[in-house]
Formats: sequence, C-alpha cells, structure tokens
Amino acid sequence: MPTSLRPPVIGQTDLRVAAGPVRGEFVALLGETFYKISHVDAMEPFFMSLVSSSDHWLFIASTGGLSAGRVSAERALFPYYTVDKLTESSEHTGGKTILLVAHGDRVSLWEPFSDRWRGAYRTERNLYKNVVGSALVFEEINLDLGLTYRYAWRTSEAYGFVKTTWLINHGPAASQVELVDGLQNLLPANIASLTQNTYSVLLDGYKRSELEPETGLGLFSLSSRLTDLAEPSEALRATVVAQIGLPAAGYLLSSLQLDRFRNGLGLTPETDVCGRRCAYFVHARLGLEAGDQRSWHIVADVHQDSAAAVAWVRRLRGDRDALYRDVERDIAGNTAELLKLIHSADGAQLTRASLATAHHLANVLFNIARGGVFADQYRIDAADLRDFIAAHHGGLLSQYPGFFADLPARLPLAELQARAAASGSANLKRLCSVYLPLTFSRRHGDPSRPWNTFTLELKKADGSPHLGYQGNWRDIFQN
Repeated sequence: MPTSLRPPVIGQTDLRVAAGPVRGEFVALLGETFYKISHVDAMEPFFMSLVSSSDHWLFIASTGGLSAGRVSAERALFPYYTVDKLTESSEHTGGKTILLVAHGDRVSLWEPFSDRWRGAYRTERNLYKNVVGSALVFEEINLDLGLTYRYAWRTSEAYGFVKTTWLINHGPAASQVELVDGLQNLLPANIASLTQNTYSVLLDGYKRSELEPETGLGLFSLSSRLTDLAEPSEALRATVVAQIGLPAAGYLLSSLQLDRFRNGLGLTPETDVCGRRCAYFVHARLGLEAGDQRSWHIVADVHQDSAAAVAWVRRLRGDRDALYRDVERDIAGNTAELLKLIHSADGAQLTRASLATAHHLANVLFNIARGGVFADQYRIDAADLRDFIAAHHGGLLSQYPGFFADLPARLPLAELQARAAASGSANLKRLCSVYLPLTFSRRHGDPSRPWNTFTLELKKADGSPHLGYQGNWRDIFQN
C-alpha cells in the first residue's frame, strides 16, 4: 500500500495537526519570568517537580499526570506512584476539564490536554515554568474554536494546592461555554503510601465524598481506617477541596457522569458518594465575548481536621472576590519566601545570559533543598537549642540548669560557643558545636527514586519552625 501524504480521517473527520517546531524562550507571565516550551506535545514526556517554601511537594509529568501532598508521601493529595505510572495517569488523575462550546446552533466538544479526540482540532500545546520553580502552567490553544485554555499548579501555605484556570476567547465572535472542571482520583486523609500501592481497590470501598451544599466545599474521608480488629478506628481527618470564581450550577463528587456530559446529556448533582474514587467537579455555564477572559481557582488541602473544615466553610460564605485575591496574595507570599531562601545561599545573580542566570538559581535551589539553609544566619534560638540538647543528652538540662536559664532568647553563635566553653562540660561544648539550626533540608526521594523516602518537617505541631536536617554531613557541606 503506497504511503499517503494526506492526513488520515476518523469516520468523516480529517485529523488536524497544528504543526510547529519545539522552541524554548523566556516570557513574561503572571507578573513573573517563565520559561516557555512551545509545542511541548511534540517532545517525549518528561518529569518535573514544583518547589514550595513550606511543606508542599508536587511531582508532575509534562502529560499532566501528577502526585502532590504535604510533608511526605503519607499525606498525599493524589496517589504517590512511580514515574511511569504518573506519566500515564493524566486521563484519570489530577486536573480534568471538559467543555461544550456553542457557536450559533453548533455545539463542539473540547477536552483540553486529553488524547481522546486528538486531531479533531488544530491545537497548540505549550508549557511554562517560572524561573523560581514554584509555578507550572499548561496551555492549549484551540485554533478552530478560537479559545485558549490555560491552567497553573501553584502552592499556598494557607490554602494548600491551587489549580488556577483561565479560559480566553481570542476568536472574533462570542462563545457560550458549558463546562465541568475539577480534580480526579483525590485521596482522603489517613492513607499511607503502602496502602495506596497495594490495596487500592479495597481502599476504594472505604472512601466517602461529601459536599457542603451551601458553599460547595468537598470533604473526602474514609468511613473508617482499614483494619479487621474489633476496636474503634474512626478516620477523623479529611482532604478538602473548593472552587472560587465560577457560578456553579452543580457539583460532582465522582467521575461517573463525565461520559454523560461528553454526550451532551444532563448531569445530576452529587452530594454524598460512597465506595468510589474521590473526585471534585464544578459544573458551570459561561458567556465569553470576543477578547473576554474568565479565571477561577480550585483549592485543595490535605489532613484537615473538623476545626479546619469549619474555617473553610466560613471563608467560602464570605466575599468570594476577596477570597480569590487572598489566594493570589498567599501564593505570591510563598514565592517571595522561596526567593528569600534562595538568596540566603547566594542564588541571585544577573548576567546577559538569561539561561545561565536561571540555571544558577535552579542549581542553588536544589542544593539547599538537599542540604538546607541556616534559619537565622549565625543567630541561635535558645528554645530550639534546648530541644536539641534534650533529644541528644537530656541529663545536661538538669546538670547545668543555670547555663540554660541564663541564655537569651536569641544569641550569636560565637557567644553560645564561648558560654559552652566556660561551662567546663565537654559534652555541652560538643553538642553546642555540632548543633546545626538548618531548615528546608530533605532527602532526595521522589517518584523516580522510590527506594528513597522524604519528609518535609518544616513546622512543629504548634506551627512553630522545626529546625533540623536529613541525610549526613556530607550532604550538608557538599550542597
């Protein structure tokens, strides 16, 4: 059979390809400098991480498949799988958006970043990552419908993980859009990584998804912990999800009705779903004039107790526009704190070679993520020092009560070492010398190194800073 140079067809539809070269460049976006890869779908899938100044972690493939959470893999928002599984999971894990776009009497189905209908439209897919490494933006431009769909993953200390979406009408005519947008394969609280990987089907039977109908807050928990013991085993924490910015017509708590929406059929709002994989979708209708843009947030956080859930409800009952702006402010604060950490390790430089400047910043960022940075330069927090001494040689606290009572709340390192030398205790002098008040340090575990585990212990239970490091001294001084 001779090779045809004409595009093939599926049924009566010609396959359409918006061909273009893969190209990288620096661009301005969201008030920051981003590195843009045009036509990223022409590349082989690759794996990335986003970094936060707090205890968030997020690993994501260029396909959109991801895992994320706080502190460790034991507090995951999406399942913590190996790289190959995450790369292939974009259709059923993470963000999912389906749009029905009306132009006149014609209604078009568009599912950005899905390969279900690949070739049905002329599209261009681009990827942006900010130089700091705290934000990742996916963009799909539909040249046939005259619409651009763009979404970003970012982190917020107060709100958790933020998926922000922009829908832009760059065509010459108005569009009416009906959509469902949300997150799939959410994990409830209290699920260990071992359970995620070995008991996933059994685990689904314990999942419960609930909606607070007044505010649209989704609560995802276990009906009980997994156990066959005859003892109380309540699961008292939940994953929470909410949307800010869309005029909601209803919500879905599972993926069961997505095919109905694809087929143009009506949706039945869901308020309580048991025994199914957790999901959170908002159903909305929008009108976009030529040149118009709409944006909204979907925010999600893990390991929330009942008091936190009540606080979320109160926030959502208030001014939604003010809440939207507050989310943006908190995201900006996270980025500013991350830059502060990088700058403390001389990560800021400026040269004519923008790529070299960005590479230096990224190199310093990943070095301090391994080795950590000193929390307050050469100043010592006496309370944290006491905790360190108590953990390593608790008897010293009772043997030298005057030494610890006389310490000011904060003191220079040189003064601490002089006080320790004057105490006459070799053990006290030794421990004050090896005490390293580092922060931001973690092991280099990720889904490409599943044999390594990481823990981002940056805060104590009361919210105060937790100082310490992971790994050994070689890691600290090398990085």
